[in-house]
Amino acid sequence: MVAMIEHLAADTSVASDDVLVVDSTPVECARSRETVKRSDLAGWAEYGYCASHSRYFWGLRLHLVCTLQGLPIAYALTGAKADERTVLADLIVGTPALAGGGRTLIADKNSYGRDFESTLAATRSTLPRKARSGEKPRPGANLLKPSRQTVESVFDTLKGQLSLERHGGRTPTGVIVRVLQRLLAMTAAIWHNDRTGQTALRSLTAYDH
Repeated sequence: MVAMIEHLAADTSVASDDVLVVDSTPVECARSRETVKRSDLAGWAEYGYCASHSRYFWGLRLHLVCTLQGLPIAYALTGAKADERTVLADLIVGTPALAGGGRTLIADKNSYGRDFESTLAATRSTLPRKARSGEKPRPGANLLKPSRQTVESVFDTLKGQLSLERHGGRTPTGVIVRVLQRLLAMTAAIWHNDRTGQTALRSLTAYDH
């Protein structure tokens, strides 16, 4: 599935887009305390906090770097408490499409720090974000709001139409496979819409029956 995602993504007209959006979303794996105790995911899955829904959850996080059309460029599945800056830095360095540099990444205001900025500089990547307290105004802040809405819409597609929230995985392998299934399905839809000249590349309406 990883190979198919990469192959289909590379065969689209948007794979080399200069602007990418970055975010993570919870992948809940259990709710009851008894299920948590017995789960084969214990040790990887953990309790984390979802700020957008103001609640705690037990499970993992899907970290996603994608184009404005929702095409996955890089992704990782981590514990719920994983540092998003560290994960993004690893993705930038470990993904050939990102390590080559020249991309603008739109992430949230928590993507900061000396080591993180060094990774960006080394790969010639740029990351507009709001200035933190004591910082000078940063260029590109006007791009943040519409782009953040875009990545939230991508996650809505994964969780709504592609049922990521009802993945049903009970083991590490099971969860990984089910997450990759959703990413592959979205990539395949974008590829097909791109090849057939559709305007909305992420639209799944034609396949959602």
